[in-house]
Amino acid sequence: MTTNDFYYDLPAELIAQTPLKDRSASRLLVLDRESGAVKHEHFYDICSHLRRGDCLVMNNTRVIPARLYGCKEGSGGKIEFLLLKRLDIDTWEVILKPGKKAKPGSRFEFGGGLLKAEVLKIIEDGNRIVKFEYDGVWEEILDKLGEMPLPPYIKEKLDDRERYQTVYSKIEGSAAAPTAGLHFTRELLAKIGEMGVDIVYLTLHVGLGTFRPVSAENVEEHIMHSEYYQISAEAAEKINAAKERGGRIIAVGTTSVRTLETVADPCGRVKAESGETDIFIYPGYKFKAVDCLITNFHLPESTLLMLVSAMAGRENILNAYKIAVAEKYRFFSFGDAMYIEGEVNKNV
Repeated sequence: MTTNDFYYDLPAELIAQTPLKDRSASRLLVLDRESGAVKHEHFYDICSHLRRGDCLVMNNTRVIPARLYGCKEGSGGKIEFLLLKRLDIDTWEVILKPGKKAKPGSRFEFGGGLLKAEVLKIIEDGNRIVKFEYDGVWEEILDKLGEMPLPPYIKEKLDDRERYQTVYSKIEGSAAAPTAGLHFTRELLAKIGEMGVDIVYLTLHVGLGTFRPVSAENVEEHIMHSEYYQISAEAAEKINAAKERGGRIIAVGTTSVRTLETVADPCGRVKAESGETDIFIYPGYKFKAVDCLITNFHLPESTLLMLVSAMAGRENILNAYKIAVAEKYRFFSFGDAMYIEGEVNKNV
């Protein structure tokens, strides 16, 4: 299986540059994972696909303003930091642009010296480990100096930072939003809860994998970077209870899928756990916990497109994407949604 097997043509004008005013007004392409049949709806119709006893699993990570613009001490050369992973209180793994200016010992400042950083070492793929220096509270300084790390395909300025957060975001630590959740409003979540659908939250902090393309020709040779996840005992208990009563586990976003499949045993039961996951899901993978998936439309040849292809079949997904292009759906982070529908997982 090659990376090129997951390529599709996408006109640039279909890449959504700004979010809709009403989160739930996005279009929704409903895909039956067994037959490949496609229906066109709106996201606020999602309730018609849920039923009492189901369990909706959502990632409550919160995006930090992880992009910092500064300069090199002494020369004044401009630099961009993208914070990827917090290693301890003041030490982070970061992507730097331009990287050549960032050898161990190099020092940089941001906000006229309000925040300073020193490169400690260079690691795999050219990323850096840096230590920050500042007076005050880190979160307040980052909120003042940092910008939301919008993906490079979004060229428009984001007026409201909260539109790149889910309404249920809570645990800070992501370098990118779990974008499938951007379509939910508080009113829609309340309606879903009133239906008797359990809503459960876990955490996966989106990191480097979101920004890293698949460079290997053979899919199996791609190496995923690890991301931090956490699932509580209460969440695990509710998910397992839903399984036992015959309810479906409906993951909101690929990050929720990766977390659930990381902590699930062969019978689909999940356990309370935290740690790092580098799970890579592509066609041939047998799902243990997840039955259905709410997701966005993903980049060609990406690991996320491979994951949804594992759930619904590559041919079904590529056909659905072809239809979405023809119907002028909006793509990627601020774009429309897809619901991959099915019954309780037959692999368990």
